[in-house]
Amino acid sequence: MTVSSVPCGPSDRTVSEASGRQACLPLEPDTGTSSGTSGPAPSGVRTSSVPAARRRTAGPQTRVPEARVPQSPVRTLADLARPDRPCVTELRLSAFAGHRRAGFELGPVTLFAGGSGCGKTSALRAYEALARLGGGAEVGEVFPDAADCVPQRARPDAQRRRGFRIGCTADGPEGPVRLDVAVQAEPELRIVGERLTAGGLVLLETALRDPSRRTVQAAWHTAGSAPVTRAPLPDDRLGTALLPLRVAGKTAGQRRVLAAAEQMVVALRSVFACDPRPGRMRAPVPLGSGLLLGGCDNLADVLWRTRAECARRHAQLVDAVRAGCAGPVTDVLAEPLGDGTVQALLDRGDGFRTALRRLGDGELRYLALALVLLTGPGVLEVDTAGEVPAAMQTLTVLADGFDRSLDPRQRRELLRLALRTAGRGHIRVVAAVSDASWAAGLDGPEPVTVVHLEP
Repeated sequence: MTVSSVPCGPSDRTVSEASGRQACLPLEPDTGTSSGTSGPAPSGVRTSSVPAARRRTAGPQTRVPEARVPQSPVRTLADLARPDRPCVTELRLSAFAGHRRAGFELGPVTLFAGGSGCGKTSALRAYEALARLGGGAEVGEVFPDAADCVPQRARPDAQRRRGFRIGCTADGPEGPVRLDVAVQAEPELRIVGERLTAGGLVLLETALRDPSRRTVQAAWHTAGSAPVTRAPLPDDRLGTALLPLRVAGKTAGQRRVLAAAEQMVVALRSVFACDPRPGRMRAPVPLGSGLLLGGCDNLADVLWRTRAECARRHAQLVDAVRAGCAGPVTDVLAEPLGDGTVQALLDRGDGFRTALRRLGDGELRYLALALVLLTGPGVLEVDTAGEVPAAMQTLTVLADGFDRSLDPRQRRELLRLALRTAGRGHIRVVAAVSDASWAAGLDGPEPVTVVHLEP
């Protein structure tokens, strides 16, 4: 098992540092992330070693090179091994909440494990924030309480500015593409720095030059008559998501920028943050859109839709519920009550049906998570990239408290289901659990990636 030990205590370094006209939170040069292993790995579990918090070292800023991009790159075995569907393979929290200088490897199924207060929820929150920014959301919508994302002991700079830094790597047909974002939280919320890189080449870089203006100065790779193109971009949205509207794609360099930006945006979109709330799943619900909400409140409405639409997936759901719920289960269904509402039931096969309001919290959470894993963007309330075919997209499920209220049998059955669905390549799971020792030995096309966090 690769054990990731990440101290999440406060840092003695200030998060906000200014240099000349550069605004707070400058992005650091790309130095990579060290990794290693600790101890033997149990069967079915892969670990990734995350470096402990370390001091930042000064170095020259990364600039956009002037070299032209070759138009006919040589195909290698590494190119052929790249995933067809863009997906996020690393999450970086340079300075976010309780995390400092942290990098997490993400596999098809990743479990963040650790006690309360170690930073599991904040890691999932950072992932969801990047996904929403990649979808074009304004930074104010994504971080309504941005001050809480700033490391607690981060000291303000001379202009009383503080903020945080997050980033990720998306792998796909274009190879690994890195995105790093610096956000100023105080005194006013804005994106003050962004860098998109691929193959060691900086494709987009932004910086806040004039704090009195609500724009950042952007420079993206061109490799034409001019090595870069410079233009202002708004400071309340992610520049990477805006590039398709600003880059013409006339040169090889511009086309490379567009391809990398598209891969990052497609990898970040289609994220479903899920934390079922049993207390809201027991009562009948009105018939609506049939799209499952993050809290799974409208589970009965979704069952009313999915049972009729796909018999094969519904049969798989019944098999999963049978393996994780007490007593015999021959069907999972929903029935209208005549007042515009619908309630969900378990058919016991002997003439009796059990309403969901009679089930315990563990059974309800198990049923809801199984439904999430067996459906897709057409059933879940997610923001997909409409211009990209569904076959080229990957749904990522973020499940906080994945093992909450579940008994040992339920959590293992649910993880087996996650491994099977992730093995098909259309879904990835990033979940938070209090302990992951039970994940060892489970069979699947890909091993479970476990990241251990320490408070």
